[in-house]
Amino acid sequence: MTTLAAQTAVRWTIGDLESYPVEEGKRYEIVEGELLVSTQPHWFHQQASGRIFAALDKWAAENRAGSASQAPGVIFDEENAVAPDVVWVSNERLELVLGEDGKLHDAPDLAVEVLSPGSRNERRDREAKLRLYSVRGVREYWIADWQAKTIEVYRRENAALKLVAKLYAEDDLTSPLLPGFKVVVGRLFPSA
Repeated sequence: MTTLAAQTAVRWTIGDLESYPVEEGKRYEIVEGELLVSTQPHWFHQQASGRIFAALDKWAAENRAGSASQAPGVIFDEENAVAPDVVWVSNERLELVLGEDGKLHDAPDLAVEVLSPGSRNERRDREAKLRLYSVRGVREYWIADWQAKTIEVYRRENAALKLVAKLYAEDDLTSPLLPGFKVVVGRLFPSA
């Protein structure tokens, strides 16, 4: 007779991470209690992330409409803490979501993830983070693929993030969330 031992899934919290031996060059995030560990991103990933940040930051400074940041800590609760590649938060919401610890404690208006190679990384951004950002009230979510030079745009519709466009290198990236913001998608990606 064979018996199966009950497997108990470990639910990670922010407190667990504080006592966890952190390795240099790794990024640690928690989504729905699951610890997600990834290596430092590829050079071209970082270049794309930087260019997206620069475009948003320039627009925000010119319009005095909010603030962009690269890889900020976003702590939704004890079991959901992530670091999107880029975020933008409106001036009206920034003081409500920015904690004294310098981290966001509620949804940014816009979250951007730049895909890292590998099916596990893609599932994290396309499924786990999409679900988290949708449930937590992110108004718009961009998934940038530096290899394909595309951006998928998800917008809040009926209380959920829905795919509204897949933009290619020659397309203009605009958003009703960011009046007057416009950039050619291909300019956001480095030449490999």
